[in-house]
Amino acid sequence: MTTQSDRPPRWPGAGGWRGRLGLLRSMAIYWRPGRQRGLRRLYRGLVPPGALVFDVGAHLGDRTLAFAGLGARVVALEPQPSLYAWLRRRLGSHPAVMLRPEAVGAAPGTAELAVSRANPTVSTLAHDWRRGIGAANPTFRGVTWEDRIRVPVTTLDALIAEHGRPAFCKVDVEGYEAEVLAGLSEPLPALSFEFVQGSVDVARACVEQLGALGDYRYNVVIGEGRRFHYADWLDAGALMEALHGELADASSGDVYARRAVAR
Repeated sequence: MTTQSDRPPRWPGAGGWRGRLGLLRSMAIYWRPGRQRGLRRLYRGLVPPGALVFDVGAHLGDRTLAFAGLGARVVALEPQPSLYAWLRRRLGSHPAVMLRPEAVGAAPGTAELAVSRANPTVSTLAHDWRRGIGAANPTFRGVTWEDRIRVPVTTLDALIAEHGRPAFCKVDVEGYEAEVLAGLSEPLPALSFEFVQGSVDVARACVEQLGALGDYRYNVVIGEGRRFHYADWLDAGALMEALHGELADASSGDVYARRAVAR
């Protein structure tokens, strides 16, 4: 049975038929029935009740809602105006959620966001990534980024100074993940970042940055799945071997990192 929290809310207009169609397509993926239950199951071991979570690249807010459903306090950041309007309508009154219309990067300031009208959840600050990913990954060959807007940028360090250290941080920013982690100067208990085949160098940079902060172990969720791929968590070397080897056919997914427990 579909619960109320699993149903997609009413959609606010985004301007232009391609933008509306793009949001509707994304809603069909991220707000399909049953997805919330699977997300809460995935994150339960990483997000204890009462924890603080940063959702960097909140998009349509499905993971923000899952974190809040586990009893977490969530700071959700989304710089794209149409998606932020959706978040305001869907989650703006949620007592455990704070919404911020900002991107996250290596330094505070502003940056140019390239916006895809037909695929709004793949809008990006990573301009070199955007120019090359279509040739490297067939999933992106039909994607175009027609619009450019200036957006405010903060850092993970600045967010920690304001809100405290999160127990978990989700980073999904279409090729800009390493820039987000470059703005972090202390280890976090756990986090995730997206990987995309054709730009595994971004994942490598993320792993190197995390390794400079602490000793982490890694796991993978392929695509929009909601289960970890490996029964045992991997060290950094084994993760990179997997991304170049047995996971090379996976178009995209998320790498999860958690600090190793000292023995």
